[in-house]
Amino acid sequence: MSLRSSSTLFSIGSTIASRVLMHAAQVTIPMLIVATLPLAAQAEAQAQEVRIGIVNTERILRDSSPAKAAELKLKQEFVKRDEELQKLAARLKETNDKLERDSAVLAETDRTKRQREAAELDRELQRRTREFREDVNQRKNEELSQVVERSRKVIRQVAEQEKYDLVVEDAIYFNARIDITDKVLRALNGSK
Repeated sequence: MSLRSSSTLFSIGSTIASRVLMHAAQVTIPMLIVATLPLAAQAEAQAQEVRIGIVNTERILRDSSPAKAAELKLKQEFVKRDEELQKLAARLKETNDKLERDSAVLAETDRTKRQREAAELDRELQRRTREFREDVNQRKNEELSQVVERSRKVIRQVAEQEKYDLVVEDAIYFNARIDITDKVLRALNGSK
């Protein structure tokens, strides 16, 4: 092999080697950049504090002024019907007590007539009680949905004012330092 051919081979070999190195650099550098991007993003995310808050919906529905006002409104709305049911229940009890007390001296037809009256009163009481409960539940759901809607508006306002990134209603576990329920209650009780 001549010196010239060996230098040509060396030149070809070094050209190939330099191309391989260039290619490796072109592939490796972007891969390193891609590999370090998540680390950079994580460092940036850690640099920015994420503010999370939790709201206890049960406390809002129990302790807020709008919830208490809704409860009072429902009581006032249904007090008359409740009293009527109590009177009907007392009448049924009185009828049953009288039937039991007098059953020994009553004729069979009178006893059957009073038993029928007591059974009719009992059915009437059950029907009216069922209707009463359904009406109360429906109205309670309507009132509570208004309270929930109103409280969510206040939660959004508090979150925006205090720059929260995330606010969650209810959780299985949370640290008390992220509980913003008291702030929401103060805002909700102050708003009309």
